[in-house]
Amino acid sequence: MAEHIRIGDIAPRAHYAADGAQTIFVFPFPIFEEGDLEVRLDGMVQSEGFTIQGVGQSAGGAVLFGVPPAAGRQVLLRRMMVIERITDFQSNGVLRARTLNDELDRQVASLQDVREELRGAVCADPGDVPASLVLPLREGRANRLLAFDSVGAVTTVSRDPLLLAPFGGAIPRTVEDKLSERLSARDFGAAGNGIADDGPALQAAMNAAAASGKHLEIGEGTHRTTIPLMLPGAAAGLTMRGSILYAGPAGETALTLGDGAAVRNQAKTYHGLRVLRATLSDWLDERDIGIAMRNLDACQVEIRQVEGFTIGVRTMGVELGFEDSTLVLGRFVNNRIGLDIHTATAAAWNNSIRYIGGHFANSSATHPAMDRFGVRFSCAPGAYNRHNAHVFLGPGFELQRQGSPGTVAAIPFLLQAGDERGIVARSVRMEQCSPYVARHAGGANDCLYEVSYVGTYAFTGAGIDYTVAATRAGGTVMPLHQATAAQGSPRLVAAAENLRRRAFRQTIDSPEGVGFEQMAVLSGNPSGPPANLAGFAFAGLSQFVLNADTIGIPTSRGLAFVVDASRCKEFFIAAEGTELRPVVMQFDAAEKVLDHASPALFSNMNAAWAGGPSFFWEGNADLDSLVGGIGINNLQRVTLHGNARFAAIGVRGGTAGATLKALRLYCSSLHAPALIYGGSRKWGVREYGVTDTGWAVPALAPGESATRDVTLPGVRQGDFVQASFAKAEGYQSGGVVFHASIGGTASADQVRVTAHNISGGSIAVGAGTLFVRAVKPRI
Repeated sequence: MAEHIRIGDIAPRAHYAADGAQTIFVFPFPIFEEGDLEVRLDGMVQSEGFTIQGVGQSAGGAVLFGVPPAAGRQVLLRRMMVIERITDFQSNGVLRARTLNDELDRQVASLQDVREELRGAVCADPGDVPASLVLPLREGRANRLLAFDSVGAVTTVSRDPLLLAPFGGAIPRTVEDKLSERLSARDFGAAGNGIADDGPALQAAMNAAAASGKHLEIGEGTHRTTIPLMLPGAAAGLTMRGSILYAGPAGETALTLGDGAAVRNQAKTYHGLRVLRATLSDWLDERDIGIAMRNLDACQVEIRQVEGFTIGVRTMGVELGFEDSTLVLGRFVNNRIGLDIHTATAAAWNNSIRYIGGHFANSSATHPAMDRFGVRFSCAPGAYNRHNAHVFLGPGFELQRQGSPGTVAAIPFLLQAGDERGIVARSVRMEQCSPYVARHAGGANDCLYEVSYVGTYAFTGAGIDYTVAATRAGGTVMPLHQATAAQGSPRLVAAAENLRRRAFRQTIDSPEGVGFEQMAVLSGNPSGPPANLAGFAFAGLSQFVLNADTIGIPTSRGLAFVVDASRCKEFFIAAEGTELRPVVMQFDAAEKVLDHASPALFSNMNAAWAGGPSFFWEGNADLDSLVGGIGINNLQRVTLHGNARFAAIGVRGGTAGATLKALRLYCSSLHAPALIYGGSRKWGVREYGVTDTGWAVPALAPGESATRDVTLPGVRQGDFVQASFAKAEGYQSGGVVFHASIGGTASADQVRVTAHNISGGSIAVGAGTLFVRAVKPRI
């Protein structure tokens, strides 16, 4: 025997949001016949296009649509039984249990339907003191507002009642005046259900906020819009408790704050901004922007979320500047450029902004073949490009570089406006990014990136990528690892504290040559020109002026330290003197000179390529030249090209009257590059030596002498030379003395050693080792 239907305590309605594919929708309550179930789509009753299963089942059944309802449509299934009784039990008839159960089941189901309807009605609380809730007669309530009196009974009041705040000094105000204090988008019909098009309602609310100078509130929920929205600058501000879901055309800005009037959007508050794109942008059109903020000045902005755009947020100086504001950043997800700091005209600017927080992230499946950046500094052609004083505190980047090693650029900061100054980022976190914290594509200067954590490449990988268009090495990275304190203590590579005391006579390369200890002399016009380091680094040249305490250095001469740059590419040069121009020469691993295809960069000035025959990269200004009355050129970073393995870094004369007192070279404490001079190199040393083991001194009679000519590369007339002799065994009598003099069979690279018996008897010296030393005289 089939089990009789059971009526459980289940609400007789079920709601669904269609996804465009689902055709079966379950109802968990029983019905007695198909007519008991009401089917609605977006509130409209449906009579066809579906079938009903499960009639008479205690657990309910399902509605099967022939065509799935479109995505986003609301599906409502509810039981609506006809309340009637058209049959009776027969007098003295058989009262069957099934018949009685059917009648009782229908009564219970009808009562459940009534209870469900009453849940949507206004009623008094069960614990309330009884009060009259009967409406006044029609004539008494016409053109009046429903209200409650002092005992809670229903009454009516004028449509313009006065309100009074319960504090001393308060004045009566109308309801309309009170409600107009703060505008709500719901006052204009915004539903916030994620389905209805709230665009017209939101724009009407924004226009009203501008017309009244009020602050607009967009309440909870998802506000879908098919049109771009713009809040004019005349509005006092905006608070969002929900979100805007942009489902409009591509190539538009979903939400613009500020209408572009030539006035400042000053001292405004924009709180809780949350804008999402209904479908992911193709990342190709930079007009596809989530939030654009125009001409803000001294404003407070909180951005909770922006997702799915080519550019998530763009701050813009257009007619005037964007400045002196604080932005609290939330989640920037699946945007090709999370935050774009931009100027549109030459009359605008974008300066002095504080950014707090921010999480810039992409999913691994989002446009895996396209580059992406967290923060970009940009400008329109011809627009103001010196964005300055932007400070970021604690931003995090998880940009998905796609593979290991990365196949696309996934870099936190991109500086391509051209002349950015003072960009500072503190406590940066990097995960799944490229091994660069920033890319510089212009003349950015005085930029500092403090990296707290790198999840992929460790701290030494958080460098700066200088593109071929970069004109300055204007960035410094401070990775906070286990040697944090050392980051503020640069390593001294080489120091010439008193150049004048280092000068010595050096005639290897020039008859009137002057050399300098530990340093190479460079020429602005070497003959040939040479092809490698040995040809370009001279031991000494003429035309230097040796003053009492300084060196006069002409424009055609340079003094440089030669360093091994295999690992270290960043150096800092400090010079004392006048009218000095920084210069750099670079060489590859085979010591072949590098040309203009491998540019070097300076930090506070542009690097100019001098071309052949000097192959100098040099600054476009002197180190002591002033910029706005300030000597910032004295602070000079040198960044070598990645191809460089050796480099000569120093100065030349900027004018004919240039003087040099001292020169120092520093690098990061992470490196200890070798200083290259002496040994097999001809430059930077005063002392030369050679050992000769092939001389067997013959027996010498009293007063007799023997000579031997020794080759000593680098020795010249005027050098101080000495010789000594040692035997492997036995005692060498002091009766034989060894003298050395320049000369021999050739005037250069030759030393003649004379063994002279000054004793009164014959001496047999024999074979031994001859040591010859030459020292260039100081001048």
